[in-house]
Amino acid sequence: MASSIPWRALVFDFDGTILDTETREFHHWQQLYREHGRELALADWQRGIGTWGAFDPWAGLPEQIQANRERVRAGLHERILADIAEQDLRPGVRGVLEEARAAGLRLALATSSDRTWVTRWLAQHDLLPLFEVLATRDDVRRVKPDPELYVLATERLGLRAADCLAVEDSLNGATAALAAGLQVVVVPNDVTRTQPFPPTWPRLDDGFAGGLTALLRAAGAG
Repeated sequence: MASSIPWRALVFDFDGTILDTETREFHHWQQLYREHGRELALADWQRGIGTWGAFDPWAGLPEQIQANRERVRAGLHERILADIAEQDLRPGVRGVLEEARAAGLRLALATSSDRTWVTRWLAQHDLLPLFEVLATRDDVRRVKPDPELYVLATERLGLRAADCLAVEDSLNGATAALAAGLQVVVVPNDVTRTQPFPPTWPRLDDGFAGGLTALLRAAGAG
């Protein structure tokens, strides 16, 4: 397989792509809204996926919650962490990462989350040793959809953008990868699959079930 692969590295997003933290977080926020007679629209939540500062979920909650934001935030964060800690990786993603390494592809991570967050979960799932490069929110001035994270990841790999294939779940993330000059395959999750991805963008709606072969085929290899 290695000789027929037109890329030298895969650059993965983390949240929602490797571990679906995004769906779990949305469900907990949705529950908080409903406890206070409000409804959190998925379309609003989607604006903030893969980036920071694009959507403020606190703005839609009653004033009494705003007044006790730190207490409410602490409890919510604890519940979200406990839930994510019980979650497995997205089905098939471990196999894709291991197949990629076996095929001679290098692996990098480009994420709008901070390093502490991603290394915690990568270590928990024994994935940290697979990644040669981590580019996180701590390393850049602007996160996705700005291309800076992907530019940094390719620079740290010492490769051209054209040599790297990005794997993303969100519109913000895929936009960033394309702006940096990478080809991208979108592998959406439950909260991103209805985002307005252009129909020309390669996409795997059945996740990572087809392994590395399906991912590369979707991107146009083979």
